[in-house]
Amino acid sequence: MTSSKRSLSRQAFARANELIPGGVNSPARAFGGVGGEPLFIDRGEGPHLFDVDGHRYLDYVASWGPLILGHCHPRVVKAVENALHKGATFGAPTELESQLAELVIACVPSVEMVRMVSSGTEASMSAIRLARGFTGRDRIVKFAGCYHGHVDSLLVQAGSSATTLGVPNSPGVPKGCTADTLALRYNDVQALMDAFAAHGQQIAGVILEPVVGNMGLVTPTPDFLHALRQLTHQHGALLIYDEVMTGFRLALGGAQELYGQKPDLTVFGKIIGGGLPVGAYGGRKDIMKQVMPAGPVFQAGTLSGNPLAMAAGLATLQELREQKPYERLDRLGQLLVDGLSAAAKAVHLPHRVQRVGSMWTLFFTADPVTDYDTAKKSDAARFGKFFWGMVERGVYLPCSQYEAAFISTVHTEEHIQQTIAAARETLAEIAK
Repeated sequence: MTSSKRSLSRQAFARANELIPGGVNSPARAFGGVGGEPLFIDRGEGPHLFDVDGHRYLDYVASWGPLILGHCHPRVVKAVENALHKGATFGAPTELESQLAELVIACVPSVEMVRMVSSGTEASMSAIRLARGFTGRDRIVKFAGCYHGHVDSLLVQAGSSATTLGVPNSPGVPKGCTADTLALRYNDVQALMDAFAAHGQQIAGVILEPVVGNMGLVTPTPDFLHALRQLTHQHGALLIYDEVMTGFRLALGGAQELYGQKPDLTVFGKIIGGGLPVGAYGGRKDIMKQVMPAGPVFQAGTLSGNPLAMAAGLATLQELREQKPYERLDRLGQLLVDGLSAAAKAVHLPHRVQRVGSMWTLFFTADPVTDYDTAKKSDAARFGKFFWGMVERGVYLPCSQYEAAFISTVHTEEHIQQTIAAARETLAEIAK
């Protein structure tokens, strides 16, 4: 479809630009990585999105991950309706909070207690504060290309594999906020060893995405995961897994179940709220009991444990636990990436298709993507052409080369074949 067939989206974006900075309420929606203007969405149904101009798209964004059951899943809708009829918020405890906490603890073996918050950013911020409070140390290790929300101390410019002190990469973040953040290269075991050799007694914790979705899909090496657990144990630091994307998506117990790992703290978001704004952090009981009012580490929130979000999350996790969709999602994922790779090879386009379970990325580079530096070698301009070609053929992908895409349980083999056919046409077009 041409831009003239998206006139209502264009009008909506023009209006939004007069009212909202950049016309969007999160930069990821601005289409800066692909050019052009964002589509304005009217509604979702199952695996499909419908824009305000009435066009239908197969959706592989899934609201950036949480909609593993697709749009408007009947069980989730019913749960939210029931909760809403009782009241949208109380600022007081409800049994729904304990029910969801029990289910999270049952699904994720490393989690013995959990605290609900309202966003992944808030959960990451709280986990970092808790790690510092529990250990009595200040320094935090993060990895270039891993995004943990817009927390001041984690908004750090990616450095080399050498251990360097972080430099803020957003105006408004004082240098002091990132002075205790060490930014390392993902999958770089030697840099991690060097960081602990130099600062081991000062490091409160290490935070990472165990499978990265925020530089495109990047997987950890076994040596990297082993070094993370060994070094944090050895030096008395906490290992924090950010499973905002991967939690309950790659397995019921998240990436840590898939890879047989046991972090000290885990950050959750997205699927845990079934599409409503929510986050959580949890872990060992001795650590979590340091959170106020059980302990001295402060964290609070008026809408934490909101009954609508708890109901949506509870319904989603119950459905996943009962239906056990992960083997099927893995098969669909393999079918999709095999088809995409074959289509790219047919027209001699340099590419890498990387996938874990229902998360995947088509990189326009011939080299393996193992960290942020190698991800940046991708041809982002070519990805922009690919993105718009797929939109024209009714497939909605993340609007950046550096974001993972998601398969939902409502996708079928027919949908996957439709996507491969659209990709075959698009890749042939952009290879000319």
